[in-house]
Amino acid sequence: MIDVAVSAAFGPEGAPLLVLGPSLGTTSVLWESVLPALVRDHRVITWELPGHGSSGPAREAFSVAELADALVRALAESLDGARFDYAGVSLGGAVGLELLLRHPQLVGAAAILCSGAVIGTPQGWRDRAARVRAQSTSSLVVGSAQRWFAPGSVAEHPELAGRLLHALQDADDESYALACEALAAYDVRDRLGEIGAPVLAVWGAHDAVTPEASAREIATGVRSGSAVGIPGASHLAPVDDPAAVSRLLGGFLTPERTPR
Repeated sequence: MIDVAVSAAFGPEGAPLLVLGPSLGTTSVLWESVLPALVRDHRVITWELPGHGSSGPAREAFSVAELADALVRALAESLDGARFDYAGVSLGGAVGLELLLRHPQLVGAAAILCSGAVIGTPQGWRDRAARVRAQSTSSLVVGSAQRWFAPGSVAEHPELAGRLLHALQDADDESYALACEALAAYDVRDRLGEIGAPVLAVWGAHDAVTPEASAREIATGVRSGSAVGIPGASHLAPVDDPAAVSRLLGGFLTPERTPR
């Protein structure tokens, strides 16, 4: 059984609960520039992948579905039976889809950012896992910087981009490799029709990892979905264009659930 670490809730007491999920190789720092807008109307909880940030390392194989279960266990005290909305990036978005499938009674709505019902190829993830076991996550820093950020984003947000790349370098190698293998086995395309909660799928125009087609596949596959692109974003949209992400989430996480 795996465990994940969750933050304390911050934001107004009694406000709707919003849980934010990270992408592989990052920590909750990913959401830092978006949080000031979100905490005006929500109590926000962030969580960390195994071996990332404050989460302990994983030593046994796990699936994306088991990450969703681990998150629900970690949230149990904070939830106290209440429902929550969810937003997650990349692997964090995949966990959001699994939450909707496995724990539909808990999730009111979910924003799935820069993610997909399947991500990459199984062989690609297995190759990355092998590389990390042989050369550590440090070997991924240059390639990740190219994939994660839109043109000009690192220059515009140098401190934040640097902290995220350091988080990748500091991630536990085996936990990262196991997460890659979880993504190699992840594919919920044939189950999207089971999801009845409102879903907003967001893509970045510069994202080659999970492009527009990935977001539209989610939006058309679920029962109540919409898809929106962010022109100035790549794979880490909350860093590339925090204003756009704040605006989209603020519009979606309303009673009308209408993105603007």
